Formats: sequence, structure tokens, C-alpha cells
Amino acid sequence: MELAVNIGLDGALPLARAAEELGYRTVLASDNFRSDALTVLSCVAAHTRRIGLLPGVLQLPARSPAATATAAASLHALSHGRFSLGLGVSNPDVSEGWHGVAFEHPLGRLREYVTIVRRALAGEEVRFDGEHFRLPVGNRHGNTPLRLGMAPGDARVPVYLGASSPGTRRLAGEIADGWIGAFTTPEDVADAVAQIDRGRAGGAELPFDVLPCAATCIDDSVERAANTLRAHYAGLLGVGDAATNFFCRLLRRYGFHDAPEEIHARTRAGDRAAAAAAVPLDFIDMTALIGPPRRVAARMHRYADAGATCLGIMITAAQVETPEKIRQLSEAKRAHALFLAERATASPRSDRPVPDPA
Repeated sequence: MELAVNIGLDGALPLARAAEELGYRTVLASDNFRSDALTVLSCVAAHTRRIGLLPGVLQLPARSPAATATAAASLHALSHGRFSLGLGVSNPDVSEGWHGVAFEHPLGRLREYVTIVRRALAGEEVRFDGEHFRLPVGNRHGNTPLRLGMAPGDARVPVYLGASSPGTRRLAGEIADGWIGAFTTPEDVADAVAQIDRGRAGGAELPFDVLPCAATCIDDSVERAANTLRAHYAGLLGVGDAATNFFCRLLRRYGFHDAPEEIHARTRAGDRAAAAAAVPLDFIDMTALIGPPRRVAARMHRYADAGATCLGIMITAAQVETPEKIRQLSEAKRAHALFLAERATASPRSDRPVPDPA
């Protein structure tokens, strides 16, 4: 299992450069209310040489398939082949409240979207008559299909899907090259791998990247580390409506049934500190990498044993100072070195229990 790093605007370049020097495989940036993934990754591409570039993820309602294919081809060329494409359906609140696009038939839209993007990146003339997308539209201008003028051709751009539902995970196995997960426990990663494998069917012999991302804070105190991440969790859990927010659904799935309403009530009241305090510590501990390096290394074992091929280290905006973010990045790499050392000397059985030291 390798490491990736999730970045935003705060300290993006120093963090990406440090990750490259430390041997991280990939840097991820996401579309959100603070930054645009492609803009951040373009900047990173210009100031790094080796590290892979992956949106984690681009939101479908924000761009047409043609715009996404053009951006992917551009970044693939400018980064000398380091770019991969991460896509996700977003969620109802963001799709409808921010982008003004109805959140309907997400699986069908995602399948058609990926089909169009792949055809464009392959350099084909794109003519598509689907349920959700039609290219060209109508009979005006000769109804002539268009072709991407700078398609990578033989240099295939890998496609990842961000997915939390079983159906979307099966679709990832069927049509994608990798999966990106968020707020996932090791047990959920194992479930995701099983769902992905059901979708892969005839393509099981091809490599597939399983990349869960975990908010990370290295600290001798587990509770102090969790408190550092609370604002990040509350920000994602507090978006839109508690009934439709995907992250709130995950919170309920893990058994915290009352927490989403309390977090949303505090958020609506403008009390962000109270909203952060309402995030259950156990939920953070289940889905994040927190505590001293040896404890984090033990958690890494559990993600690897569940089937993760790469683990995304998310250094949140709460760790404001760039030197502190780089320290966290280095500490996570040290935990990974402990994980690798133990793997190298351990029994070949991958299902052995791994201690979770305090």
C-alpha cells in the first residue's frame, strides 16, 4: 500500500512538494466551496516533476463531459502523463443548490458521462444518443460531431470514481480504473472492494486502484487529534439538508443516528464551534488516522488488509500553518514506514489481527 496526500488551497504547493520529496505517490485536490480541483492541480503540476495528479473528485454537475475531457487532456499533456481523472456525482444539495443541476438518475448520468469522456480522450468523433446526454443536440449546424484536438490517444488517462453507494461502487468496478473513498472505515473499504469486484466481472485481471482517503492528525493525544479535525468533519456534515447529505447518511450507517440533526441545527444557528463539538469522537476515530505514529501505523495495517492499494492522507485546513501541515505529512510518512517494516517481518497471513495501540 502506497500513500497519497489530499490538498486544498492552504499550503498547496509546499505540501505537494514535500509529499513528492517524501515519496508519496499521488496528490489529490477536490472541487468544493473553497477551491477548484483543476486549478489547484494545474499549479501543482507546474511546480512538481514526479508525483501523480488526481482530482478527488471533479463534480459531474459542474462541467460538461466535453469540458472535463478537454481539461483532462490538457493536464495530461502539461504534466507529461501524470494526470488521472477522478469523477463523482456530487450530492443533491451541491448539485441543485450550487450548480443548479437536478440530481436525478445519478448512476445513469455517471455511466454516460464516463463513456463520452473516454471516447473524447481516445480521439474519436463524439456522437452520443443517451438518456441523459445527446451529442450533437438537434439538427442545427449540420449535426456534425466534434473531435478533441489534443486527445492523448494511446496514452490512456485512468479514470477513478468517488463512490459511497453499493451501486456506484459496482459501476466503478465495471467502467473505471480506480475508486476514491471518503469517511471510510477499514470494514467499509472491505465492503467496497467486494462491491467493486462484483462490477469488474470480465475485467478482474486488470489492475484496479483502491484509494480511501482519511483525515489525519498525528498527536500523542487521540482526543486532541480528533478535536483538530472536528471543524473539517462538521463542515462536510453540515452542508445542505441532514436527510440528503451523503456524509450524514454515512454517520447514521455507523450508528450515530441523532448526531446529523444536532450538527445541522448548530450549523443553521451559526454556531460552528458547537457543530464541531457535536461530531462524535468515535466517528472521527473510526474514519480518520489519529494518535501517535504507532497507532496510525496499526490503522494503516487494517486499511491495507481490507484491500486498499493507496491511502490518502488528508491534512485539513484546521492545521493552518504550512510548517505544521508538512510536519503532519512527515509524521504520516513515518507511520507508513513503521507499517511497511512490520509488514516485511510479519507472517504472510494477511488476515491476522492487528493491534490498535492507544
